[in-house]
Amino acid sequence: MLEIKDLATSYGKIEALKGVSLQAKAGEVTCLLGPNGAGKSTLMLTLSGILKPQRGSVTFEGEELVGKTPAQIVERGMALVPENRLVFPALSVRENLLAGAYKRRDSAGIKSDIDAMFVRFPRLKERIDQLAGTLSGGEQQMLAVARALMSRPRLLLMDEPSVGLAPLVVAEIFSIIRQLHAEGVSLFVVEQNAHMALKVAQHFYLMEQGRVSFSGTPGELADDDVIQRAYLGQQKKAA
Repeated sequence: MLEIKDLATSYGKIEALKGVSLQAKAGEVTCLLGPNGAGKSTLMLTLSGILKPQRGSVTFEGEELVGKTPAQIVERGMALVPENRLVFPALSVRENLLAGAYKRRDSAGIKSDIDAMFVRFPRLKERIDQLAGTLSGGEQQMLAVARALMSRPRLLLMDEPSVGLAPLVVAEIFSIIRQLHAEGVSLFVVEQNAHMALKVAQHFYLMEQGRVSFSGTPGELADDDVIQRAYLGQQKKAA
């Protein structure tokens, strides 16, 4: 569904992505793990068209995305839930949802989808006219997910959805990820919480210093000593 080849993105003279190649398959939850500074968020911003790569290719359902604007990428069916939520703080919950549908022209469909979001996220319905900047962190994350879903994406990008949230809220966010996957939405998730990611993803990549250093299934990830030490905080017991 999504194929990335030899992607390189720089901030001035600093090369944050150093030839990244990976794939995300339709119908799966693909997870990208890695420490802070590995280049994960840079990758997400490049995929969504906010940053322009120096080289490489990004194809989504066979169509090249490099060179397209963020709005064009959303129109083609890929939406981003950014790191730290980044809701519009001075807009209400309803206005944030409408912003997520800004490229759509089907008024009846937009209204129906907003109603569906309030069924999926009942707390947002309770705060429909409340300014997004006054919501709790967990509520803002739910709003950020709902806002992205308003564009009806076929692939949802999520950048660190659990960061800064209480454990109970993290569990709720990952429950939402499982539900979306069950409903047929494909997801590409950047995450540091490997424990939770292991419960939802079908394929994993590990990024270190701007490069992909591991690709495998949950079983292969859990069996890898290096990744266990670095990301799961444990080591295999001696035989």
